[in-house]
Amino acid sequence: MESKRAFFLECYELGIIKFGKFTLKSGIESPFYVDLRPLASDPKILKHLANYLLEMLPLDNFDLICGVPYAALPMATAMSLESYLPLIIKRKEAKEYGTKKMIEGIFTKGQNCLLVEDVITSGKSLLETIPEVENEGITVSDIVVVLDRQQGGREMLENKGYRVHTLFTISEVCVILKEEGYLDDEEVKRIQDFLNGNVVQFKEEKRLSYEQKLECSDHSVKTRLLEIAIEKNSNLIASADVMTTAELLKLADEVGPHIVALKTHIDILTDFDPDATILPLKDLAAKHNFLLMEDRKFADIGNTQELQFTYGSYKISNWADFVTSHVIGGYDSLDCFRNVGVVAIVSMSSKGTLTDKNYQEEALKVAVSHPNVIGGVSQHEVPEELLLFTPGVNLADAGDGKGQQYNTPEHVFSKIKTDFMIVGRGIYKADNPETAALNYKIAGWNAYLASL
Repeated sequence: MESKRAFFLECYELGIIKFGKFTLKSGIESPFYVDLRPLASDPKILKHLANYLLEMLPLDNFDLICGVPYAALPMATAMSLESYLPLIIKRKEAKEYGTKKMIEGIFTKGQNCLLVEDVITSGKSLLETIPEVENEGITVSDIVVVLDRQQGGREMLENKGYRVHTLFTISEVCVILKEEGYLDDEEVKRIQDFLNGNVVQFKEEKRLSYEQKLECSDHSVKTRLLEIAIEKNSNLIASADVMTTAELLKLADEVGPHIVALKTHIDILTDFDPDATILPLKDLAAKHNFLLMEDRKFADIGNTQELQFTYGSYKISNWADFVTSHVIGGYDSLDCFRNVGVVAIVSMSSKGTLTDKNYQEEALKVAVSHPNVIGGVSQHEVPEELLLFTPGVNLADAGDGKGQQYNTPEHVFSKIKTDFMIVGRGIYKADNPETAALNYKIAGWNAYLASL
């Protein structure tokens, strides 16, 4: 294959970079304009480009490949054909009919996807694409870019923990073009002066500490949960997906010293009894200083939810400190949850979930405005006034050899600024649940401190 320099000059002949005065989308006047779409019209160049990009990457790290729409789509397709990495397609917007999916293709939750971008300036298009890919349960750890305009986008993405691989920078191509006689010293200086004065500034927003959130807490359950976190140096919620009262009480006693809350699915117990199950469970919660979170996921009209919450066999209102609820029933459906906190289900990570971007935006509006809601379950950041609860955290994901960082403590605290991590099988299926809970407690607290 020809040299990288010769390859760029061949691409340049297609008119991918123009020099002069160009008004960008942002309104800034730029001395150069980059448009890599013509590359897709030359099959030989597109094939060579795919191979140059693939050469920079540890391909064993990836299960999938996806191009940022639209210019990078043919590049990602060519890379898929050359590498045999399966291609998934990210839509610019969901269809108004059919499946209305944002991500098309065959994939499974937990796979790691390489993102392909043609040009990076501020990184905005990537920041819009990444959450929509990750909303399907797919991990994004690496991004490969053909040309970096050197205006801060790469640095911003790397600061957020993504690995960014670039084939060319604008400074590099200016040197090549000057040496080939396409640019003179004055033009190069003008471009460099533009770059120096037009770096996209980004401010990494630091998460609020538990102490800061405690100061502005307006709900008694939220206050208590934050107080326990500070007192125990823990942000761990253990999920007790067990089938019998004996298993539930044994687990609660073992992990109790290390958790801030125990998450129950009380209706899966085969031997539930108000006296034999709930009374000793409440005693253990008092003994070890943790709250009880019933993951009921209410999803009905307000009147029905009130009956489910207050009556029936489980009488959840008598013992739960906080509950989970969908907001599909609207604002008023949450009024029935008096004297407890509500964690709103904002999004779900299961494949094919209907909690699309529009639903999440509307759900957050309800969650932020309703006085009973203390937080939300989501795979993305939520407004600061809400606590963020993230399930599916597992230490085992940290070392699978594929660059996988999805839902490790480090991922959820640094990237999505979660407040409380929820761990299920990693604890209750462990050979020693108490030791496992301690390990998760330490890992979660250290990840939280590192994210401040």
